[in-house]
Amino acid sequence: MLSTRAGLWWGLLGVVAFSFTLPFTRIAVGGLSPLFIGSARAVVAAVLAAIALTATRQHAPSRRQWWRLAVVAGGVVAGFPLLTSFAMTATPASHGAVVVGLLPAATAVMVVLRTRERPRGAFWVFAALGAACAVAFASMQNGGLGELHAADLLLFGAVLAAAIGYAEGGLLARELGSWQTVSWALVLAAPLMLALTLATAIPHPPVAAPAQWLAFAYLAAVSMFLGFFAWYRGLAIGPMAQVSQIQLVQPVMSIAWAALLLGEQIGWATALGGVAVILCAALAVRTRLVPSRSTTRPSHQES
Repeated sequence: MLSTRAGLWWGLLGVVAFSFTLPFTRIAVGGLSPLFIGSARAVVAAVLAAIALTATRQHAPSRRQWWRLAVVAGGVVAGFPLLTSFAMTATPASHGAVVVGLLPAATAVMVVLRTRERPRGAFWVFAALGAACAVAFASMQNGGLGELHAADLLLFGAVLAAAIGYAEGGLLARELGSWQTVSWALVLAAPLMLALTLATAIPHPPVAAPAQWLAFAYLAAVSMFLGFFAWYRGLAIGPMAQVSQIQLVQPVMSIAWAALLLGEQIGWATALGGVAVILCAALAVRTRLVPSRSTTRPSHQES
């Protein structure tokens, strides 16, 4: 048995690793195509995963676990990397970090749906309010209410994909292990991601500056592989609801890295939007920690 503090520290380590993802993706797309970045990083990570699984002689998952791994792969191996790679070609990393700030609340919603919990009504109110704040922020940044660009739709899709993958992966990590879960998901998705990589690399061989290749290397080795070692381990140790709250610091970190590494100007609109989204996500996740009245009411049949 491991203490809750251990889960929180592992979760924080994973969040720190993930916080560089959007800034480094923004750097990488300066010389590499988004399709190549989103697919090739998964291929590199799959090679590392296959080596780790083979070296440690891991037992193959069951048939039911393979289906659940397909959900994880679709969310965090294919969905989030590909969608954010395309989004970062048209929007600043700081803008993307605010929208991705919805991820903690979205993950909590997916966990609730997946585990059939019955949280209080306030949970759904704050989750919906956080989504509305993110949409309003993106709209105002694009020139007016309701004006969402394709990049914003890609970011919202990335949040949904990652939330599904995080929730299912966190539950599956309790059965397979933290690094084993992401490793098997990478191996499962490898054929498709390799096909996408070859489809974009053969007609247009990738050529980039050293800084862009270094950013890609981080995305492949850390964002796509090593970061999940810590994140899924933290979720597996749990409690999952508390550990998921650590994600709230990720957009703050990403915005800071965007300013330091990319020289992006962080205006009042970005700061205000980030605060609003993070606050709503925090309220949603923290509200979920309080059991609903139906789950705390004592049974009359108890002796």
